[in-house]
Amino acid sequence: MRAIRSLTLLLALIAPAAFADSQYQVEMFLLRQNAVPAITSQFAPEDWRQGAKAPSDYDVRKPVLTAQAEKLAADSNYTVLLHKAWQQQVGSEPSRVAISEGQEQFGHFPVEGNVSLRQGRFIEVQANFWVNQLDGNGSVIQSEQLRQVNSTVKNNELTFLDGGHLAVLFKVIAAGTRTTSPAEAEMMEQ
Repeated sequence: MRAIRSLTLLLALIAPAAFADSQYQVEMFLLRQNAVPAITSQFAPEDWRQGAKAPSDYDVRKPVLTAQAEKLAADSNYTVLLHKAWQQQVGSEPSRVAISEGQEQFGHFPVEGNVSLRQGRFIEVQANFWVNQLDGNGSVIQSEQLRQVNSTVKNNELTFLDGGHLAVLFKVIAAGTRTTSPAEAEMMEQ
């Protein structure tokens, strides 16, 4: 009986380490689904970053999903608005990064938003993006918003979050994980 109590205490001490921060590589596409009519939203807020910082130069990675990017670019049903890759520390508390594309004008970009990741049994992803139309003075005159949450994302799996006229396609890979081979990727498409 004493051994069971000791084992229980030992497991309770070790369990939090199982959810310690881990390094992940994230790659994502922000897409416009051309067949779905665009829905404008309120203008992107001044604090669109929500306290998040952009990945440092050290954390920015070269995108590896180039074959998927080429397929999407060739498909008239989609327009790729953003394609980025970075590494990020992820743990049991949400970890948020700010992502943008295009020339900054008065604190706004043509494409801007943030991605939050949290590790649990699966990976929880929250994506919040705005596609802005800027006038000649750099003021936002129109915005489209995508806000999606998925709490069942699996490591090393390509995931699609459909937000109507805007969508996110992303892959989250834990450091040290073997990536899917091209043969496995073709099997997944069938």
